[in-house]
Amino acid sequence: MSGATIHTQVRTTPQLREEIRQSALSERALATKYNVTRSTVRKWKYRDTSADRSHRPHTLHTALPAAQEAIVVELRRSLLLSTDDLLVVVRELIEPDLNRSTLQRLLVRHGVSNLRDLVAQPEDEVKPAKTFKDYEPKFVHVDINYLPAMADEEGRTYLFVAIDRASRWVYLERHREKSREAALRFTKHLHEKAPFHIHALLTDNDQVFTDRFTQKNRQPSERHVLDRLCTKMDIDYRLTPRRHAQTNGLVERFNGRISGPSAT
Repeated sequence: MSGATIHTQVRTTPQLREEIRQSALSERALATKYNVTRSTVRKWKYRDTSADRSHRPHTLHTALPAAQEAIVVELRRSLLLSTDDLLVVVRELIEPDLNRSTLQRLLVRHGVSNLRDLVAQPEDEVKPAKTFKDYEPKFVHVDINYLPAMADEEGRTYLFVAIDRASRWVYLERHREKSREAALRFTKHLHEKAPFHIHALLTDNDQVFTDRFTQKNRQPSERHVLDRLCTKMDIDYRLTPRRHAQTNGLVERFNGRISGPSAT
């Protein structure tokens, strides 16, 4: 007898699924009747609905806790790392098993996936940006960035970041306060963890770093606790020029030489 071939894996229709759900026949009988597999019958017979389920996961696993996500986003913004370079940092300091696609989704979710948007320069910027190779090795720049308060935390935290301009070596710590004491602890740890002797340390003019703007002549007294610490450690301590708190040269790609804890 001739006729059309009916495939055993034929796609079920909503009407067929509903008939399976409402039928009192056994799984075997229904499979024979509708020419489908018993697993297909079992799939629809005990469902609450004949509609397809969404393929979207019920819970979107971001792989990182919110506090660590905030650190990743701030590293992207402050160091302007490419996705591949940022992945190196995150795997080394935060989550060794993070994959690139998860990181990319994180960046998209927080609106920092496009580096071009992050490195846009002001229209009145006329000075050419210096590059890392314009600086001597072991010249370390330190910056502090705000991190948003997490749901399980009472207030915001602060990300202390240090980067060696020549080697692209990075060290970071997360602190719960922005203070001279926190800056001192960070600098001491930085000195201990750096795989080289730091020749020069550059910071902005924040009061945790300097007393420049507490002096009448707007010059640092060189008696600030950080000045004294750097002198003790034989480090040339420098401040960014006034009105130029954001130092040029941090836009180049990062090579992945990193170290340090993600939180303290």
